[in-house]
Amino acid sequence: MADTERWQPMVERASLAARKAGEILQDWRERFTVSEKSRSNLVTEADFAAEKAIHETLSEAFPDHGYLGEEGLSENASTADYVWIIDPLDGTGNYVHGFPYYCVSIGLQYQGRMVVGVIYDPTRDELFTAAEGCGAWKNGKRLQVSGTTQLSQAMCVASLPVAGDPNHPALARFIRALPHAQTIQRLGSAEMNLAYLAAGHLDAFWSSTLKPWDMAAGIVLVQEAGGTLSNLTGGPIDIHACEILACSSSTLQTELVPILKQD
Repeated sequence: MADTERWQPMVERASLAARKAGEILQDWRERFTVSEKSRSNLVTEADFAAEKAIHETLSEAFPDHGYLGEEGLSENASTADYVWIIDPLDGTGNYVHGFPYYCVSIGLQYQGRMVVGVIYDPTRDELFTAAEGCGAWKNGKRLQVSGTTQLSQAMCVASLPVAGDPNHPALARFIRALPHAQTIQRLGSAEMNLAYLAAGHLDAFWSSTLKPWDMAAGIVLVQEAGGTLSNLTGGPIDIHACEILACSSSTLQTELVPILKQD
């Protein structure tokens, strides 16, 4: 069976689920402003409602699959061959403030490897999809990483801890990398960062504080768009660890690793 035939039903169903969840998030977003004291509860309700819609849409088609989600969803996640890894809202802080950089993220793991990734940006109606051996796409247009090879020409994004200790290693890495990169940003959504890297808008992204659902879908997008993935020391990536280094080229990865692993 060709890769396209094998994974296309999963991509299509995950795309449907992501769009449903995106509609829910946008509906809830209109119900509050950032000044409301109760906004955290509303965000929680939006998270749960979106995750429920995703789970129902996927499980209707794939009842024997496993499920793992940020909002406590866990069904056969350690025993099933196929496991859906779900983040109904990646970029909560941005969402609360109305900053349009957040997304719905759905990844599919098969026997330990990520094979399908779907990321939906409801503010721009941009659907990023990828499947093993099938390439990466945005609204039907093929994606490719920028191919940038020099850190001095690279737009980088780093995850930093929220309200973290000023001595946190992530801050030290950020400061060490600053003199070397053309620019370094913190944008607040790891999955959007990975989608944008796959689309060629960013050249490198790293983090040491992620959960599986923060990177599962984006990993497939970056792989299928021609990017490189590793942990911060250049070793194999593991979605159940917390580290990721995604780059537009292996040359850029080689330049970044010594800077990032000095802790």
